[in-house]
Amino acid sequence: MEIFLIRLLQFLLAISLLVLLHEGGHFFFAKLFGVRVEKFYMFFDLRVWKWDGSLFKFKPKKSDTQYGMGWLPLGGYCKIAGMIDESFDTEQMKQPEQPWEFRTKPAWQRLLIMVGGVLVNFLLALFIYSMILFTWGDSYVPVKNMTYGMKFNTQAKQYGFQDGDILLATEKGELKDFSADLYRQLSEATRVDLLRDGKPMSLTLPGDLNLLDMLKADPSFVRPLIPAVVDSILPGTPAAAAGLQKGDRITALNGTPVDSYNEFTDQVARLSDLLAVASTTADSLRLRTATIAYERDGRADTLQTCLTEDLKVGFVVKTLAGVYQPVTIEYGLLESIPAGVKYGWNVLASYVDDMKYVFTAEGAKSLGGFGAIGSLFPPMWDWYMFWKMTAFLSIILAFMNILPIPALDGGHVLFLLYEIITRRKPSEAFMIRAEYVGFGLLILLMVVANLNDILRWLGYM
Repeated sequence: MEIFLIRLLQFLLAISLLVLLHEGGHFFFAKLFGVRVEKFYMFFDLRVWKWDGSLFKFKPKKSDTQYGMGWLPLGGYCKIAGMIDESFDTEQMKQPEQPWEFRTKPAWQRLLIMVGGVLVNFLLALFIYSMILFTWGDSYVPVKNMTYGMKFNTQAKQYGFQDGDILLATEKGELKDFSADLYRQLSEATRVDLLRDGKPMSLTLPGDLNLLDMLKADPSFVRPLIPAVVDSILPGTPAAAAGLQKGDRITALNGTPVDSYNEFTDQVARLSDLLAVASTTADSLRLRTATIAYERDGRADTLQTCLTEDLKVGFVVKTLAGVYQPVTIEYGLLESIPAGVKYGWNVLASYVDDMKYVFTAEGAKSLGGFGAIGSLFPPMWDWYMFWKMTAFLSIILAFMNILPIPALDGGHVLFLLYEIITRRKPSEAFMIRAEYVGFGLLILLMVVANLNDILRWLGYM
């Protein structure tokens, strides 16, 4: 419960900040061009019977804008006078045009008002990335320094990879660290350079591997090889009861040799599959009774223990940063800005490139709603990860909002560009219908994404 609340608080704080600044972008340009903003709301004040849906609201003296917070935390909005938006206020549009309304302003001013939110979110992401680099630097473990090499699945081995290979580069450049970018680079590569048994060599790849399949495979296409050496024992666990100690090297599970912690977890996963179809308590107990072979101070030995119902053993190995020495690049204030801009641009380019997978069956299943987004935040409060996730969400919010879909900023931008090119405004009836269609599509997408979260939680996906 505590982990859930910490993630929820991080998610709400990040979303609140992003929505506030996004709507603030629209607000800024509207005020700059003398357009009246009638309401500025954090979250949606969806009416419930006789209640107007506002948790609180206030209107400063001599101000045309009512500020408030709604009860539905799905975003926020900035209601601009004389504009067809998600409020569907068609009565206002029937009234005579006023000089302080959105619809009476030149097209270029209306265009800037509509892109204001996206512009703020994108600049915010670049600023956050710059400040992350300035504050914490860029710390990572270079792939070339992972001297134990990598662990590959069956598909990867069909292309010639072998466990223990140390990846170096592709024709696109050096492989920096183990991240989604490494997978992306391998998926697009036609050549990969590596070290095998200390000797440099190259392998040929097709250049069009499916990135989503590589990431979702179990085991995944490639993982850093982690030694199966016990680093610590969790109290009250099967490992503690059986007498495992720090420094023990696991060599086999139930008679099957393991050459790494990766292989050990793969063997446990196979046990989990068998346990899922066990029909009796006796079968379950038999599968959970494990024989572990290990080496201690150069001597081989075995022990037997009963794993927990979810097949936890109770020992911990070193993390990647514990096995290898991380490299940290420090940035001064002036250096951090171009570095942050470059980093943010690469994040955006990768996200846009990955959008092609959304239109596949597996991509649709990978869509996630609020639960999936919230789970990306760490289980304990970590300002570094919080700001990194906030910057990433700001990039996503900017990109998604600029898509040419009615009801999104990009839909309004599309119609404004049409007006600028043809010098003809789309009719108000057309704009209202488009807004309804776009809003319906957004609701459908939100339902699908959050339904995927529920199905994953129930174990059906």
